[in-house]
Amino acid sequence: MSSIASDISADIPDVLPAPPSQPARRRFLARSAGLVVGFHVPFIANQALAQAAAANADATLTKPEEVNAWVVVRPDDVVVIRIARSEMGQGTLTGLAQLVAEELDCDWSKVRTEYPTPGQNLARNRVWGNYSTGGSRGIRESNDYVRKGGAAARMMLLQAAANEWNVPVTECSAVDSVITHRPSGRTVTYGKVAAAAARVAPPTDVPLRDPKAWKIAGKPVKRLDTTAKLNGSQVYAMDLKLPGMLNAAIKACPVFGGKVKRYDAAQVQSLPGVKKVVPVGENAVAVVADTWWHAKKALDALTVEWDEGPNVKVSSETIAAMLKEGLTAEQAFVGNEAGHAKQAIAGAARKVEAVYSYPYQNHATMEVMNTTARWTTERCEVWCPTQNGEASLAAAAEAAELPIPQCEVYKIHLGGGFGRRGVQDYVTQAVLIAKQFPGTPVKMIWSREEDMTHGRYHPITQCRMSAGLDASGNLVGWHMRISGQSIVAGLMPANLQNGKDPVTFQGLNPGGTEGAFSYAVPNLLIDHAMRNPPIPPGFWRGVNLNHNAIYVECFIDELAHAAKQDPLEFRRKLLAKSPKNLAVLNAVAERAGWGKPAPKGVYRGLAQIMGFGSYVAACAEVSVSDDGALKIHRIVAATDPGHAVNPQQIEAQVEGSFAYGLSASLYGGCTVKDGHIVETNFHVYPVVHMKDMPKVEAIVMPSGGFWGGVGEPTIAVATPAVLNAIYAATGQRIRDLPLKNHTLKAV
Repeated sequence: MSSIASDISADIPDVLPAPPSQPARRRFLARSAGLVVGFHVPFIANQALAQAAAANADATLTKPEEVNAWVVVRPDDVVVIRIARSEMGQGTLTGLAQLVAEELDCDWSKVRTEYPTPGQNLARNRVWGNYSTGGSRGIRESNDYVRKGGAAARMMLLQAAANEWNVPVTECSAVDSVITHRPSGRTVTYGKVAAAAARVAPPTDVPLRDPKAWKIAGKPVKRLDTTAKLNGSQVYAMDLKLPGMLNAAIKACPVFGGKVKRYDAAQVQSLPGVKKVVPVGENAVAVVADTWWHAKKALDALTVEWDEGPNVKVSSETIAAMLKEGLTAEQAFVGNEAGHAKQAIAGAARKVEAVYSYPYQNHATMEVMNTTARWTTERCEVWCPTQNGEASLAAAAEAAELPIPQCEVYKIHLGGGFGRRGVQDYVTQAVLIAKQFPGTPVKMIWSREEDMTHGRYHPITQCRMSAGLDASGNLVGWHMRISGQSIVAGLMPANLQNGKDPVTFQGLNPGGTEGAFSYAVPNLLIDHAMRNPPIPPGFWRGVNLNHNAIYVECFIDELAHAAKQDPLEFRRKLLAKSPKNLAVLNAVAERAGWGKPAPKGVYRGLAQIMGFGSYVAACAEVSVSDDGALKIHRIVAATDPGHAVNPQQIEAQVEGSFAYGLSASLYGGCTVKDGHIVETNFHVYPVVHMKDMPKVEAIVMPSGGFWGGVGEPTIAVATPAVLNAIYAATGQRIRDLPLKNHTLKAV
């Protein structure tokens, strides 16, 4: 047993159990009163379980049984459901548990969850599937196999009971964790037969329940993590405490691509609590101390000379010039083409043109990047908030210079992710620091300034659009040229398709289930001139769909006004062959009262798009005062995700996505000067305050037959709906963000 694990029970309310690396692990876990179940997978204990563990409750009374990889049942009928995806506030923990519990027919009031580790996933032939949590894929891409996990466990429990009673399993049924033999009326609970069920051969044919018959899934059940968050018992990675733990503060070269040139460790070595000043790769230096504050103060006092490299002359102006050149470049990757757009536009009765742009934006998660790592020559263990546990494991193993089986990652709830915690630079740094303190856990926390100036930013783009209208105001041709950054080229160049980044065309594709262009345009050309500045891009909540929705929906609004047609009716004609898009658009128009007088001084704007497998639309109501003050009064939003696992969570996701998206649109542009990001904290990169948050009316309208995402698609329609409403209010077209850079007055 590791030294950390052996010390855990003495301080368990304040620490995350550190998994031991020796066979004695089973004894420790049993003593911990069910903190880990069957397969020895550690998870974050809530206070009640921690107190039970500290009291050394009788393990023989609480020994859990793994029925299968997804379901563990304790003798007290508590069902522990294992969730591979990461919980970062979006509710995937509850939603996936609902799907398993639905097929399991268990008592929802006794459901608990835990994270299996990525190391154990690999050891068991990836039985839990993909650990990546992004792209709104948590439920839509794992719903089938997690449901089958629950259904298979139910079948095994039923068979175990039937075997005990020596009756046909067809005479048995289960409801709320109770199995009943219908002819005799005998009953038994899941907890009583779990051990026997674990020995039943798993079924090969696992039918799933019709969603129309759902009793737990599809219902607005309360989230499983709310209580812990409200009473303060929820442990985030920054809260983690381990025996003997040291703390590290880190600073990397402020210019992207720069390196550390020199520093004098003796300058701060004698400051309070300082243990050591250490290099971290080529571009960073860290101070390790007894507390993070001591480490941070010493790091602030340390003079570091940087080799700023070739990017020191990069600025927002040079990047804008690079992108502008791409708008008219001859070479571009084609994402969607039909007919002959350029010829149709050239021969049109009226031509409309516009250039839009979208800035870098920071993830700015409330919990900054952090990781705790413990390294020895034989094993590396990492505790971190990650959106991809398997990627974190790979990064840890590479930095540790150890085989993957000798490494492990213990996932902790994320204090926000939004795509940033899919990039594993912070994990690598923590392991590199821990290697310089063998056997000692070291928790590395970035400062807010470090977090905001070393992000992986929403890609910067510009977009030039031209379109042709015939004499009757019909759209006959549309050319959309995007010039800008490729996330795939920056993060995973091997995934480029003959040089093309498919992510660039989110919401613009000719078809498919991910993000199809919805409008029926007889002559269409959508292409991308890839231009990659040295500021690193990343997957930012909603990704490319955010700016693509602005470009498409604001320009379609421009076309409607140029054709002297109502924006809703103009869209309806072009969506005649896209019934699901049309349905969500009609839903928001009807709820908002489109076509009826708005309150005095209030103006409306529309937007719709398909992305991440779902169909979304929004209608915004805004007013602009005589002095240019913008007030967003209301946004009505409709979402068709196919299946709604938890309608209440979907409503919350819509509200949260609008808060996040409007913060970015109002305030969120990042500027570049001398090769680095200027905005270093929330005083210059604010979020929407409660007083400025509009009323959000979410319409959840699942049509069935498919599984779409929820966390990201709705964020895309808020901003174009607001921008179109601003035009209705002022006659002013805003074609670049953030809005704080504009004076909103009637023209």
